[in-house]
Amino acid sequence: MSFGQSKLYRSEDYGKTFKDITHLINNTFIRTEFGMAIGPDNSGKVILTGDVSGGSHGGRIFRSSDFAKNFVQTELPFHPLVQIAYHPQDSDCLLALSTDNGLWVSKDFGEKWEQIHKAVCLAKWGANNTIFFTTYLNNSCTDLGLLELKKTSDFGKTFKVIGTKIYSFGLGGRFLFASVMTEKGTTRRIHVSLDQGETWSMAQLPSVGHEQFYSILAANEDLVFMHVDEPGDTGYGTIYTSDDRGVVYSKSLERHLYTTTGGETDFTNVTSLRGIYITSVLSEDNSIQSVITFDRGGEWVPLRKPKNTTCDSTARNKEECSLHIHASYSISQKLNVPMVPLSEPNAVGIIIAHGSVGGAISVMSPDVYISDDGGYTWARMLEGPHHYAILDSGGLIVAIEHTSQPVNVIEFSTDEGQCWYKYTFSKDPIFFTGLASEPGARSMNVSIWGFRGNFLSRKWVSYTIDFSQLLSRSCEDKDYTIWLAHSSDPSDPSDGCILGYKEQYRRLRKSSVCQNGRDYAVTTQPSVCPCTLQDFLCDFGYYRPENQSVCVEQPELKGHDLEFCLYGRRELLRTSGYRKIPGDKCAGGESPSREETDMKKKCTSTLLSPSQLAASPSSVPIVLAVVAVLLVTAVAGVLLVKKYVCGGRFLVHRYSVLRQHAEASGAEGTEGTDPSSPPRKGGYHDDSDEDLLE
Repeated sequence: MSFGQSKLYRSEDYGKTFKDITHLINNTFIRTEFGMAIGPDNSGKVILTGDVSGGSHGGRIFRSSDFAKNFVQTELPFHPLVQIAYHPQDSDCLLALSTDNGLWVSKDFGEKWEQIHKAVCLAKWGANNTIFFTTYLNNSCTDLGLLELKKTSDFGKTFKVIGTKIYSFGLGGRFLFASVMTEKGTTRRIHVSLDQGETWSMAQLPSVGHEQFYSILAANEDLVFMHVDEPGDTGYGTIYTSDDRGVVYSKSLERHLYTTTGGETDFTNVTSLRGIYITSVLSEDNSIQSVITFDRGGEWVPLRKPKNTTCDSTARNKEECSLHIHASYSISQKLNVPMVPLSEPNAVGIIIAHGSVGGAISVMSPDVYISDDGGYTWARMLEGPHHYAILDSGGLIVAIEHTSQPVNVIEFSTDEGQCWYKYTFSKDPIFFTGLASEPGARSMNVSIWGFRGNFLSRKWVSYTIDFSQLLSRSCEDKDYTIWLAHSSDPSDPSDGCILGYKEQYRRLRKSSVCQNGRDYAVTTQPSVCPCTLQDFLCDFGYYRPENQSVCVEQPELKGHDLEFCLYGRRELLRTSGYRKIPGDKCAGGESPSREETDMKKKCTSTLLSPSQLAASPSSVPIVLAVVAVLLVTAVAGVLLVKKYVCGGRFLVHRYSVLRQHAEASGAEGTEGTDPSSPPRKGGYHDDSDEDLLE
């Protein structure tokens, strides 16, 4: 039972004024960990979960369908365990888990509820009306590896078991992933389904031990980024990228920083331009360096040194160094970094991030840097750490200094961070706590939150600044220019070609002082490019050595046939080392040979559901033919291949989600060992399936 009272306020003018509407919820105390659930899109639906006594029959929610103008109090026949989940397409349909592990659904926006299953550990909405969930057979949800994965497509009228011996599951893009215990009960393997669990394929990835983990860094309709941890508490692993089926993976980046203790990684999806990701690697000397890819993991390179900057003490050569970006790992280490990198889909090419210039990330107080071309070039935008936000689709950037002292000045720029102006928003400074703007970066309003006074007599205040008074003129055609993305050499016919095509954008001129407006839409002019080796990832069994563009064969697989089981068929892969990047649209040009041959032999994985997928003696599950070949060779050779290809170590998977842009990636996390625990802090990623997952 929580004592006290929570206040509920509502604003209709972007935070300029607030109205106390606590009386609409009968002055009820609202839960802090999952008290407010906002409906999808622009549905206007809001659900508040009250914090009621554990001795009561059930919980209490307050429902609104009119953007919180009115609320309806509803008594629940259960106590919610986690936040109520909206159906992605139909906000009247709700999903909830109870503290006694019941699965409840509502089809009338929470007015009536029905329990459709008991002993449920985790549940997620799938495509259409499908609900995926795991159930325990013995004691509790702590029986990981002994769970069943089920689905229902008719709100609980019928159920289908689609997997047994389940440790965890997750959704990412169009992929359904399941972590499955092997027959020995000491190892797990990833299985992938593209048809909502009707058929499964085993992911062809290096196996890992019990002290390691697996992580889905990002997933969309075409591609999965997977991190595989190295043995031991190294703090790094390898990133692999999938084919368009999520089954065959290729090595993309080695020594990728991902801590095993805090579960922190700097992997960042740059949403302002396609194909771009930034992350950190742990070098041999344990220094941390930033790298960027412009082609979905095909090649990773250091970030170019910003102009008019000097290399700091971390650089061995004062003339040669690069930019290193602070992200989640730096924040977890309590460095003076208040924000992770920021980009917005409608602010084309813009990335804002804290960083340092040198040979590696510095522990000294960072500056703020900006890129206006998707990370190809950078410039120092502000000295020292700041909080920042993008407004008006990139036409306006605002920032407030990160300091322990009271502040009353906000800075703003109308030319993508080149020139800055200061505005005093209050005569009396406040202790700053947050900068908030409407999601989507289309607003001209920004709210500054803080307080005055000390800890015992704190008075909370909010200032909202409307920049439409400053940028009163609406932008015209003359204010825009045509910009070719990914351009580095205008004289090259293939200049701007990334993932098989080039795009020209209509962008606001830096010199134009005007307002894009809410109706601004990103317009592009795409054109297809001829294929080059840059349009291809290294195929399974191949990798690109550092600073090389040519794919070479992994030594431990040299001379062996590459064979795997795909949807119940045994396939033989013959490749020259390249496969086209999923989603790449190039045509003509280079076309490295690649062939998958159906060997006319059935194969199944008995791991997922032995009772349903029992294999005959002639169809023993095949992971890779390499294993069968090496079984007759030296034991050391077997162990070597097992380490990288299909070993039997205890497999731990990390399902992750770029929460800041969840709609873009569509990735969702998996379950954890203790669903009743409160959610962890916000960020880009969930933790491993050995720990708590949201």
